[in-house]
Amino acid sequence: MPLYHIKHITRYHYPEAVTDSANQIILKPQDSDYQEVKSQVISIKPSAPVDYFLDYLGNTVGVFTIVEPHYTLEIISNLEVETRAIPQPEPTVMPHEEWKTLAEINNNYEFMDFCKPEFYEARPEIEAVVKSFCTADTSVYETITSLSAYIYNNFTYKQGVTTIETGIDEIWALKAGVCQDFAHLLSEMLRLLGIPSRYISGFICPADYEIRGEGATHAWVEAFIPGYGWFGIDPTNNCSVSDGHVKIAFGRNFNDCTPVKGTYKGTGSHTLTVAVSISNDKNETEQPIAPVYIAESPKPSTNMHMNSYQKFLDMQQQQQQQ
Repeated sequence: MPLYHIKHITRYHYPEAVTDSANQIILKPQDSDYQEVKSQVISIKPSAPVDYFLDYLGNTVGVFTIVEPHYTLEIISNLEVETRAIPQPEPTVMPHEEWKTLAEINNNYEFMDFCKPEFYEARPEIEAVVKSFCTADTSVYETITSLSAYIYNNFTYKQGVTTIETGIDEIWALKAGVCQDFAHLLSEMLRLLGIPSRYISGFICPADYEIRGEGATHAWVEAFIPGYGWFGIDPTNNCSVSDGHVKIAFGRNFNDCTPVKGTYKGTGSHTLTVAVSISNDKNETEQPIAPVYIAESPKPSTNMHMNSYQKFLDMQQQQQQQ
């Protein structure tokens, strides 16, 4: 049962004083049968109380406001979490019963948000590929793992060619991307078959294990298998999720689990710095950690639909080595 120590720092610097900074954070993981939070301290500078609540999906969301003028905003999460190995689904001898169950639950409140595909022009082409992996004799588990392998084998892990806002059509045309893209694509492919699928944000731990996305924020998919429950699959590494993954939040897509976002009154420019440290040794996270991302805010004439943290995730993927 590995114990991970994760330090995550988000820092905003403003050239002029800003006020009325209202923010939302999704940095608290949930306990489960395979993940236990041993401790977590989230600190805000300037100091501000954080109110927590469970959102519509079940994620722990924090909100806070800093009214007084300030030049910097820093959010520091120190997390200790223990993970356990997750058992694989048992083979089924009646796959048709699984598909029948999925058809029955698709409109249930618990699953309907994770069953509805997006609209994209490449849908007929993608649907043809998806259906080629699914027959009446193919189990749901086999279908999920086969589609994950398809993405892994046919799409190139390449930084800098996509952004958080890149849609399915562009990902499909490029045949390339990073973990957010592959999680997005796999969830859509599974939804075309009526398999409830949700986007997961978290960490893959620790660094230096020679896997894509190690030691940093990561994204993968959970798909629902009748008789088993939510099964985690990582198409970026073509592996099932186990004790090397730390789950923070889930949603229909990235926007449902953005780690940090907010608004304020004042200058339109700022600098965002993000630093992440993941280790099995607590002493390492207590040492100063180098930023993994530093960037100036976009000018008002550029795309303002993407917040700074989304841009950090894009840049992080560009900087990681394959």
